[in-house]
Amino acid sequence: MTSAKGLTPLLLAVVMMLSMSAWASAEEREAAVVGALAERLAEEKGNLRDFYAAREWRPAWQKAESVSGLVEALRGLDDDGLNPRDYRSDTLMAEYRRTRAEGKTPAERANSDIQTSRILLTALRHLQRGKVDPHRIDADWEVPIDAPPLDLGAVSRAVDAQRFEQAFALARPSAAPYERLRAGLARYRHIERQGGWPRLPSREQSLQPGDVHDDVLLLRQRLAIIGELEVMVAGLFAGPDSSAPQPRRYDEALVEAVKRFQRLHLLEEDGIVGPRTREALNVPVGERIAQIRVNLERARWLLHGLPDAFVLVDIAGYRISYFRPDGEVWRSRIVVGQPYRRTPSLRSEITHLTVNPTWTIPPTIRREDMLPKIRRDLGYLARNNIRVLSPSGRELDPGTIDWSSPGNVVLRQDAGPDNPLGRVVIRFPNDHLVYLHDTPAQQLFSRQQRAFSSGCIRVQNVMELVQLLLDDTNTPRDIRDLVATGKTRNVPLERHVPVVLHYWTAHATEAGELSFRPDIYERDDALLKALDRPLSW
Repeated sequence: MTSAKGLTPLLLAVVMMLSMSAWASAEEREAAVVGALAERLAEEKGNLRDFYAAREWRPAWQKAESVSGLVEALRGLDDDGLNPRDYRSDTLMAEYRRTRAEGKTPAERANSDIQTSRILLTALRHLQRGKVDPHRIDADWEVPIDAPPLDLGAVSRAVDAQRFEQAFALARPSAAPYERLRAGLARYRHIERQGGWPRLPSREQSLQPGDVHDDVLLLRQRLAIIGELEVMVAGLFAGPDSSAPQPRRYDEALVEAVKRFQRLHLLEEDGIVGPRTREALNVPVGERIAQIRVNLERARWLLHGLPDAFVLVDIAGYRISYFRPDGEVWRSRIVVGQPYRRTPSLRSEITHLTVNPTWTIPPTIRREDMLPKIRRDLGYLARNNIRVLSPSGRELDPGTIDWSSPGNVVLRQDAGPDNPLGRVVIRFPNDHLVYLHDTPAQQLFSRQQRAFSSGCIRVQNVMELVQLLLDDTNTPRDIRDLVATGKTRNVPLERHVPVVLHYWTAHATEAGELSFRPDIYERDDALLKALDRPLSW
């Protein structure tokens, strides 16, 4: 293959001669464009240069059909929550025609060809890896974007064959969760085009099962619009029937539909249409569309290069899953960090367990929670089995310390039933010092929304997960026997297990139902603004 740099001197001379000739043939004019292209690409690096190298430096956009095909493909990015106008879908064809006008030089045509290719490659990169750099909007982001390199040879062949959907399919995440979110976006945009859904009027009194009220008619219509009728047709659920004998009566079928809605929106699943359920029902469809778009962008950051077996922590969904190569094999509830002590998004590997752990109280909790209690009542330490240690580990007498200015003393709680880490901790290296752990506060798992911790993740039925990790990593231990000893010990895993902590405020279930979660850390707005910020070319 000839390099662009090697072609430049000879072809530049050709360009200059042919540009001055009014009698140049079509073939000669194309050769002049190739020469101008080679000159420009000699200064380029990265994917753009590699794209032209894959096509042996030939122009890519010499036919109007190719450009119009690209424009149609760019318009299709709307289905992925991206804005086609970011990629000049509304002006690209006119720009192409201008460069084909009489009197345009080979250099101008080469520049147009390169710019069109730049637009294509930018769109593919954004479709594959996301438009927004997550580090710019979340200082705590620690998840690498492991998208594989694009096959630029295949992209070039798709361009030549005018099969642009093939090129875009090479970049688009192929994971099922992404496709389900795309389908959800299409469905909600259809609802928006049909005029959206009705709004339930404000009402002090909750709507209770058995009530007869005009709001019930609106409730039936609202739930039918978001897909309950589709569920009924599929035979999966006896949903609300707008032709029911008493359509104003809040009957049993409608109560079950409301419970289903509450479950998908992380609301208390009681069938009562109170203030929070009414508020969720009244969120405009446009806001839900924006929420889906934001989470499609998050999916583009994450859904590449996931290992065959890993632990996934769904922060905003308050759940944890363990995946083997054949899919999800375990799921449970979790408690995550409060809004002012957020659980971070990160990717790491589980390296070891701590059985019957002590708890070294982190600096923030020590300063903001513990010290005020100790200053009010020194006996708090003894009642909670908390020892005071020097930085070197020597135990200190609490009565000898000036608690108004305690310096760098360490507070450590003994292992036991009251230890907030419970019976076991699952550890993985990270800069935030967070981990997965058991908890004595099991009652919190019954709540629908569970942002109560100081950043670490409390796991319901954590012993089940621990035993799965031990078994799958060929670590010959029984967690029950280890706990029964009462001794604090670290247990290294024979093989490390990847763990991903991620934040989703919209999720599509395997059945295609959309679950919308409260934006507990208020991250959606910043991402939406960045996603909607126009590109500058």
